[in-house]
Amino acid sequence: MHMHKFEKIWLIFGVTALLVFLSVLGVSAFYLGNQPPSCLAVVDPTKVDEHETFKEPGLKKVEGKDWDYELVFVAQAFAYTPGTVEVPLGAKVKVIATSKDVIHGFGVAGTNINMMVEPGYISEIVTTFDKAGEYLVLCNEYCGSGHHLMTSMIKVVE
Repeated sequence: MHMHKFEKIWLIFGVTALLVFLSVLGVSAFYLGNQPPSCLAVVDPTKVDEHETFKEPGLKKVEGKDWDYELVFVAQAFAYTPGTVEVPLGAKVKVIATSKDVIHGFGVAGTNINMMVEPGYISEIVTTFDKAGEYLVLCNEYCGSGHHLMTSMIKVVE
C-alpha cells in the first residue's frame, strides 16, 4: 500500500500524541493516585438528615484543617438547604453538598464552584471568597418541573 509522505507524518504525529496522552493519564491515575472527587465519600440518600455532616446544613467554623469554614448544602426537590448563608470575606471555605432525591447541579455564579450533586455521593470543593457581595447558587442540571425555582444565596460580608 502506498502512502503519501505527508500522510505518514500526520499518522506518526497522531499516534505519538495519543501515546503521550495515555502515558500522562496513566501516570496521573496510578502513580500520583488522582481520583474523581465524587467517589471518595458516600451517604445513604434516604438517611441524609441522620448523617453527622448534614444534620444541620449551613456554615460551620472548623479548627485544625486547611480551610476555615465548612459550608454544607442539601439539595432536594427544587430547593437547597440553607436558603441563604453569610460567609466572611476572604475565608477559605470547603463547600460540601449532597442530594436527597435526584441529580442536581450546584453552580455559584461569579465563582469557580460548579459541582454535580448526586444522591448517595458527597461532593466537595474548597474555594476562597475574595470579593464581597451576593452570589446566586443555581441548579444547573435539569431536575424536574420546578427546576427554575431552585436557588440559594451566599452572601459574602466583611
